[in-house]
This record gives sequence, C-alpha cells and structure tokens, in this order.
Amino acid sequence: MTTEIFPASRWTRGNRFFPNQIEVTDTSVTLRMRSWISRNEMSIPLMRVASVSIHSGLIWSDLLIESTGGGMPLTSHGHRKEDALRIKELIARAQNAHAGTSLPDGPSRA
Repeated sequence: MTTEIFPASRWTRGNRFFPNQIEVTDTSVTLRMRSWISRNEMSIPLMRVASVSIHSGLIWSDLLIESTGGGMPLTSHGHRKEDALRIKELIARAQNAHAGTSLPDGPSRA
C-alpha cells in the first residue's frame, strides 16, 4: 500500500493556517497538527486501531480513531466525507490483509 495523506479543510475551525493532516501508511495512521511554533504528531500502528468513527455534517466530517491500548484517540475535524471514508477503508483493508481476509472492491459505507 502506498502512503496517502488527507489534509483537513482550511475552511474549518482550527485549520485556517495550518490544517491537520492524517497520513495512512502500510503500518500506521498518523495525525499531524501544526501551529506557528510547534508541530505535534500522534501515531497508532494499524494493528492497534480499535475503531474508526466518522461524524459527518453537511460538508465536512470529523474523525475519531481509537486504539486498543486505551491511549489518547486521534481526533481530527474538517475532512471531506470522501476522505473520511477512504481513511476508514484503508485501515480496514490493512487489518483484514494482516488477518488473512479480504474486503470486496469499491468504497465502503459508513
């Protein structure tokens, strides 16, 4: 799997100058948050993701990605609905590939 990066919209709260980014690789999902003087990253290995919750509004979606270890979940708001569904699909595919099962082709439904 190639690395895919999903930036939040600059039109949403807290993302005007430095939008959050979610990066999904073949081994982990990472949330990157920047500000004027700092950059924070939180990462969860894909095999430790317990759930992916998507809360969709009219235009944008909020994501909550929880880990099995009970640590702080990754939360990001202001993503396109299609991106939120793609993030969820990539995580599910990686977990199913690791478990030896496969998902049908096509977009998943939230």
